[in-house]
Amino acid sequence: MDKTYPVVIAIDGTSASGKSSNARRVARALGYVYVDTGAMYRTLAWYCLQHQIDYQDPKAVAAACRKWKTRLECVENQVRLTVDGYYPEEEIRQSNVSMVVSLVATVPKVRQWMKQTQRACLQFGNLVMEGRDIGTNVFPETDYKYYLDAQIEERTRRRQAEGVHENLAARDQQDSQRAAAPLMIALGAKVINNSGLTLEQTSARLLQDIQARLKADGR
Repeated sequence: MDKTYPVVIAIDGTSASGKSSNARRVARALGYVYVDTGAMYRTLAWYCLQHQIDYQDPKAVAAACRKWKTRLECVENQVRLTVDGYYPEEEIRQSNVSMVVSLVATVPKVRQWMKQTQRACLQFGNLVMEGRDIGTNVFPETDYKYYLDAQIEERTRRRQAEGVHENLAARDQQDSQRAAAPLMIALGAKVINNSGLTLEQTSARLLQDIQARLKADGR
């Protein structure tokens, strides 16, 4: 890839595999911009709830995604998707949003819109972007692809420790079987199973590999 082109580190993986926490640590260590794509889908779910849009109707959700007034901002090296100038940072983490986000995320037109928006984050420079289809769909051309996973029992414990009770087996199935950009290991991705590893150990393993690759590429 052209060395003048921003670096994109794609971190994909299953629910509760530590994508967000590790991506934040990697971005901070490298001085890159952190992009939480899940937050973007959550923002749309929140928007649908706020405006009483039927989140079970793909056409209604796609129409909302076409019409809402959004803007990308970079604040303290983290990308935010604002709606009408507002960033619903706390609202998008509430349980009602968590219940519907997987439904809006399966809509093909939504994923199309999100891909375009997420690729626009390149305007902010080098990125660490985490999600479920970054290496396969959003930035398939990047040379820096990672896939995090852990045993389902461990992931379930992590969720419960956060006070969230979620059927992760059902979520995994839904993510991997959706028609648009399903969750899968990207071609050439380094897979890290962090069962039994601490956050520090996982991020250290990621950084060691990333820094070796960046050095080899003359970055």
